[in-house]
Formats: sequence, C-alpha cells, structure tokens
Amino acid sequence: MAPATSFRQQVQAHTHWINDIALADNNNALVSASSDITVKVWRPSAQDPTPPQSIGIHTDYVKRLASPGGSASWIASGGLDRKICLWDLNGAGKKLEIPVGEEGEEINKEKGSVYALGVTDSVLASGGPESVVRVWDPRTGKRITKFVGHTDNIRDVLINQDGDMIMTASSDQTVKVWSMTAGRCMYTLTMHDASVWCLFSNDPQLSVFYSSDKSGLVAKTDVRNAQEMDEGLSVAVCQEHEGIGRLVVGGDYIWTATSSSSINRWVDVDTTNAEVQLPLSYRMQRSSIATTRSRYPSPPLSSQPTANGSIHNQIPFKSVLRLSNTAPFPTLQAPRSEETASIVSPSGTRKPSEVMVDSELQIMEAIRLSPDDTVEGQNGLIKHFILNDRRRILTLDTAGEVTMWDLVKCVPIKSFGKRHLEDVAPEVNTTESVANWCAVNTRTGSVTCVLEPNTCFDAEMYADELDDADKMDFREDQRINLGKWVLRYLFSNLIDEEIKRDQDYRERLVSEKKQILQRQNAPTSIQLPEGNTNGWHNSIKSSIASRAPRASNGAHPPILTPGLSIGVVTPSTVPGSPQLNRFSTTTEDASRLEKTTSHIAQPRASQDKSGDYFSAIGSSQNGISSPNETAHRAPVTPGGTQQPEDAAALQSPTDSDKDGQAKEGVFAKKFRLPFGKKKKDLVENKPAVVDEKSEDSDSKSTKTDEKVVEDNFFGVVQQIRHGYEDEVATNKDRVETAVIPSLPNDTPVLEPPLNTTILIQEERPEAGGVADLFEGTVGSVGTQADLVEKTAPTWLGNVLLRNEIPPKDVAKIAFTLEPYQDLLPAVSTEANNRLNANRMLRAKKVMAYVAERIEPQPENPPPDALKPEEYLELHCHGQLIPPTMTLATIKAHVWRTGADMVLQYKANGRKEILHVPQAAHERPATGDNLSPEHKSNEAGSFGR
Repeated sequence: MAPATSFRQQVQAHTHWINDIALADNNNALVSASSDITVKVWRPSAQDPTPPQSIGIHTDYVKRLASPGGSASWIASGGLDRKICLWDLNGAGKKLEIPVGEEGEEINKEKGSVYALGVTDSVLASGGPESVVRVWDPRTGKRITKFVGHTDNIRDVLINQDGDMIMTASSDQTVKVWSMTAGRCMYTLTMHDASVWCLFSNDPQLSVFYSSDKSGLVAKTDVRNAQEMDEGLSVAVCQEHEGIGRLVVGGDYIWTATSSSSINRWVDVDTTNAEVQLPLSYRMQRSSIATTRSRYPSPPLSSQPTANGSIHNQIPFKSVLRLSNTAPFPTLQAPRSEETASIVSPSGTRKPSEVMVDSELQIMEAIRLSPDDTVEGQNGLIKHFILNDRRRILTLDTAGEVTMWDLVKCVPIKSFGKRHLEDVAPEVNTTESVANWCAVNTRTGSVTCVLEPNTCFDAEMYADELDDADKMDFREDQRINLGKWVLRYLFSNLIDEEIKRDQDYRERLVSEKKQILQRQNAPTSIQLPEGNTNGWHNSIKSSIASRAPRASNGAHPPILTPGLSIGVVTPSTVPGSPQLNRFSTTTEDASRLEKTTSHIAQPRASQDKSGDYFSAIGSSQNGISSPNETAHRAPVTPGGTQQPEDAAALQSPTDSDKDGQAKEGVFAKKFRLPFGKKKKDLVENKPAVVDEKSEDSDSKSTKTDEKVVEDNFFGVVQQIRHGYEDEVATNKDRVETAVIPSLPNDTPVLEPPLNTTILIQEERPEAGGVADLFEGTVGSVGTQADLVEKTAPTWLGNVLLRNEIPPKDVAKIAFTLEPYQDLLPAVSTEANNRLNANRMLRAKKVMAYVAERIEPQPENPPPDALKPEEYLELHCHGQLIPPTMTLATIKAHVWRTGADMVLQYKANGRKEILHVPQAAHERPATGDNLSPEHKSNEAGSFGR
C-alpha cells in the first residue's frame, strides 16, 4: 500500500488565477505565474522563509513558465503580452526580453500570445495560437529558427538535454517531434483523439514521455527499444473525468491536475521490456504497404523470458494506443480478401483509439481505473451575487453550496445548502439602492473585496439599521460610511501601534526640549572684558587690537566676547550724526498690515445645521439654491463634517492649487508640502504686531518650515510630527496628540477574523495591471507597521490617523415636490419647484420639509406632538413611500426612469393642518431679504 500524502505548507501568493508553476534552483524555489500579470518566487524550505516575492511583471496575463533546470538562477515566462522574459530568481529583475515574432512580422495580439514554453541552457522554444514553433537562443535573445506544421494552438513544449530535438503538443490532436539538425518535423504522433494539453518527461532524451488531453486521458510513450519513434509503445495509463491541465511524474506515481480543486495520484505503468497481451486471432500489420523500411515490431507477439529469466511486463491489448498512421498495429487474422484484409482503411482517417482495440468490444480501456490517492481541495467559490444593500453577497462553490457573506464583518453568516443561486437571491434581497463602494470577485476561489479611494467612501448606511442598534448610542438619522467603517477595523492593530509610537515620540520630543533648556553646569552670568574707547589707544592685552586701530569718536562697536559673537544689532549713534531709518516700511507693506485682520473676528455667515436637507434650484431660502450657487459650492465629503463657508474663504488661491495637485497623484514617490507658506498665511490673518523680532522670525520660518515628506502613509506621520515640533518650539511642556482615529460612536466596533488577508496594491498603467506592495493579515498588520508605512497610500493614513476621507462632491438626486390633487398648499408659490438633495436623504426628511412650509411651526411644541411622517404621506407613482426609504431607493425601485422624480404629499387625517398664511408663505420664497452670500451659505448647508 502506497503511503498517503501529507500536508506541508500553503501560501496565498496571487490575486488572480495561477496559470503555471515550476520548480527551479535545484527544486528549492517554487515559481508561479498568474493572471495578475506577476511572476513570483517562493522558497518554503529556506531557513528564514518569507512570503512569495515578485521577481517580474508582464503587461498582460502570464500563461507559462519554463526553467532550464539544475542550479540555473533564472526562469523564463511568457503570456498574452507577446513577450518572453527571463527573470533573475534572486530579485535582480529582467535579464532578457524577447518579443514574439520576427522583425517586421505582423502578428495580431491573439495569435502572438505565448501558451507553450520550453527552455534549456542553449535553446528556448515557444508556441501559441499562431501554430508556429519559434526557437531562440536564451543567452542572446536571437532567433534561431521556426517550425510550421501544426494546424491549431500549440499547448506545450519539451526540449531534450542536447537541444537538438523539440517535442510539441497541440490542439490539433497531435504531438510533433522536430529536429533542430534537419530543420523539419520528423514524426507526427497521433495517439490522442482530443486536444493534447500537456507533456512531461524526466528522460534527458525524451525516450519516455507522458501526454494528456482534453478528454482526461494520460498516455505514456516508451520508444527506448524502437528503431523509429513511431514504432514505440504508447499505453493508456489512466483516465480522468475532465481535461488535464498539468501532469507531473515523480517516482512511481503520476499526479494530475484538472479544473477540480483536488489533485489525483495514479500508480505509474512500468513499460520497461513490456509486452502486449495479444489474442491468438491477431497479427501485426502495417496500415500502408508503401512503407518498406525495416521496423521492429512493437510490441512482440508472445511473452518471452528475459536474459535473467524474468518475465516481461504484460500490457493489456485494450490499453495500447497507436502512435501514428504508419505505425505497425495488430489486426484480426482473417481470410485474405478485400473485405477482411484489414480492420483499418488504407486512407488512415480513423480515430487513433479505434485501431488498437478489440474488434469485438470496440472500447479502449485505461490500465488504472481509479486514482491511488487524492489530495482533497477546498470547495472554491465560482460565482457570486451582490445584494442590493451592498453589504451582503451570495456565493456558489464547486460543491453547489450557496452561502451568504457579510462584507463589512468579513464572515459568512448563513448557508442555504445545495441550491441554485438564482433561486436564493430573491428570497433574501432587499429594496435598497446603495452606492457601489467596493468591487467583489471570486476568481481566487474566495471572496475578495477591492477598495479604491475614488469609490470606497461613496456608500453610507443609517445607524438604526444595524442589527444591534438598540444597544448603541447614536444621533438621530446618523449615517455610517461603509468604507471608513471597514478600514477602521481592518487596520485596528496598526492604529494601536501608531498611537503607541505617537505617544513615545511626543514624550521624547518634550524631554529633549527640556534637556536643551536645562543644561547642566550652565553659567548664570557672562563677564565681558573691558574695552577702551578713548581715542587711538592700543591694547597690550590683545595682539589683534594692537594691529587694529580704533576711532576716537566713540562710534565703534564694543569688543566682542571671545567665542560668543554677542553684539548690538544697530550701532549706537553719535550725537550730531545723521539718523538713519534702517527699518523703514514700504507703502505696500503698510497697506498689507493695515488690511490684515484676525480670522477669529470674521463674522460667520450662517450657523452649521445638522441633519439632511435639500435645496431647490432657482431660489435660495432654507437650502434652496440656484444652479450657479450649487456649482460654486465647496464639495462636501460624504460622511464627513462640512467645512463652514468662512473657512473656505480664508484659504488662499495658492493653497487651493496645491490641494488640486495633491489629488492627482496618489502613488508618487515624494512631494513637497510648503508648511512654511501655510504657517505664514495663518500669521498674516492674526492681528499684526510690527516689531523687529516678528519680522525676522517670519523670514526664517519661510525658509526652514518648508519640509519634505513622503507621499505615502508615513508622510502623514511626518506631517503630524512636524506639527509637534512646531508646538514644542513655542516652549510648551505638553503636546496633545494629533492621532485621532474615528470613535465607536462614529464607526461601531467590528471584529473581522484575524486571518483575513490584507493586500495593498499599486496600479501600474504602463504594465496594464496592478502590483502587490504589501501582504498581511488583520492580526499581523500591527507588527508590520514599518512596511505598511512605506507601502500604504497617503489617503489611507489620513483616514486611519486623522479620520479624514478624500473630498468628493456629494451625489444628489433632483425631484419635484407637489401636493396630491392640490389638497394641501404647495411648498413654493414659484413656478419652479424643482429640488435636489443628497441621495441618502430619507422620505421623512422630505415630509418634515413639507410640514415647515405648509403650516406654522409652534415655538414650543408639546412633547406628544405628532412628527411630520406620522400625519403626512409621500407618494411616488401612486405607491406609498415608507418614511425610512431614501431618495436613491425611490428613484431606483419606484420611479425607475432617468427623468426627475415627482413626489406627491398629502395628509392622512391624523392631524388637522393649519395652513400657513399666504403672506408669510410667500415672503421666504422670494429670498429678497437674504444677501447673495447668505443665500450661498444657506444653500451650502441645506445641500447636504
């Protein structure tokens, strides 16, 4: 009984399908090629094992790998980008790049792809959909030759050790043998009747090789005892249930990999001195009498003992495959007549497996009917469906199981058993419309969510929709940003580590400042030497003074203290001498200082308003904004705090330009932040004090405060630390932390599994894909803080450490608000009653807006007063809208057209509505009592 397989190691190396793997460097390195366009190397047996490292990147899917074997320090790869690259296994990069096709030869993208690759130290051969075998010298990259003969895609290539023979497998159901010396095809082997997908051989001269096809058949061909290759023995060893993508032979076993997640192990068939068990009624015959050259019959007709007395290995006749159309094959003994002379037509158009079969059964049978052992794979996910709330998805695995997953918590939440995915989705789906905040795929067999800064902060949910909302303390109609929520707890261990580092840095900074201010053994006073200023007097105590005569008018500076260089900035003047104004103020400077006022003294145009509001296009009362005002309004970050208008007004045009530049590039190497410029602007906005010290220090800060920070996560840490240094410079003995991650009342606590994989990737447009910069888990991300700081983008640092998300315009929905059958007054007497509001605004806020405009609001409403959503109803297309339904949901699932929605309101009879007096109703609608600035501020507040 053969030993069972045992698990050793595994690793998640890629983010897309792995198309090929190869052993290199004396089997110490495992190299993988993936559709994520990367080539990676993994050394699982190294003394200090590390995760798979990327050694190369293509510009399209990487399909094949080939190693020259032995201790070679490089490996070749090819893919859909029509390039063959040689990569250094130690990370030195690309050694050589070979473009597929001859110089000046036109090859379309599909046919120029590399699907087959083989290499030795001196020969490299490739094939693909163009059906041409191309041969290069891997040392120089020069083309040697090309072979034409296949009629379909070339799927695999083998090269013998000497480099003078190349074997290719093709989808045209043939295996061809090419001679480098003769420059042509020597043999065409037809033992398969399906597309041949894979070749394998451990023999240096390819005398024994294995081939597999689309039908799952594995054939072993032995030509060691044959004068010609097509006179060898080909045996059907085993039969899989589906096409075999890769096969490997080790020892006495054959390993096969199919589209299934399991790998099967089969016992090999020994073909050494093998004989075929032929019935007595069969004899050897050739299909073509024109073939006259001598060939050894293969196999012999009867069992004969070998020289040492052992019996030949017996091969069942039903398992023998015919190698070629002209190869000898056994036929049924029959009377010599035209009808029974042969079971094979002279034309040779039969299927290969129809020749070497029992004429009574007409069935080919593999020797191994079942695998010896199976490495069971997991049931990988093959399909998914995103539910409307975009927080849950349904997945289907290879076993037919349907499972529901929570994307926010990163866990499965329910299993539906073996059912159709399309049947389960309607049962669990909800009527919601949520922005697309993450991309989901299952191409690696597991759920993968991709968060990008442009979209991951677009989706929100209301806190009262949480499962345990009754246990939480949150504001009314509080919304939670899904992207910020997930990121906060995926990197919670990293945030804890950064908080510790931040505290240590602040304590160390303050301690160093105190040490500078409290030097040990510092002198309490400095005694200056006396200076003689009376006329031309030579000092005998100083050789310098003896050589430097002094004026007797008393206008010379005093003697400097040796080593301290202390002196008066402005020399004292002599009575009677002209007075020089050394610090005269220009007209421009004077005017600038006169106009400078404190930003604290600026009056606020309007108070910040909380909650959700909407604005009408065409007026500006209570959030009603004109199109021009809406266009000039500052963008509001979804889920963030709106910046007041006066704060925006204080920002200089230069700063606005800088902010615009910072948004363009996310992964640049470095960028400059002119902190001195920003600090200078703040100083100018304070009451100016004209003195010599302030002017001098301002000129210094402009030069020294301009600091360089990295454009990555660590750049955010640097900015925070620069702020600490500025605070310590003002002689503060305590510095408050600037690391302010979101709190649980903003992002409720999540506990994603610690083994959840986290990948940080970088888009590389020049390469046509993405590259992995960091790989870790939720549990390990804290210990990998240094690596995260170097690889993570700046926006992630701002989200995690400052609770700031990238600014973006709020998505709004336009609609028209009308009374149902004119039973209630209109919200506006103007002809234009078109409004717009945040897509996440709930219907009850619309009804509150209606109530404010159709009836007078009491100054002190009673505690038991009905809410607007309790006595008003909102309808769309004749359907009653629930109070908690958002505008986005109404538009997507009720209105269902691209035009502006029409919402109608009416009373439900639970309360008598006192109409607003006409004069009072019309006055705010005109907005004549508001200045344009106030209009803009009101609109900006209600526009959220």
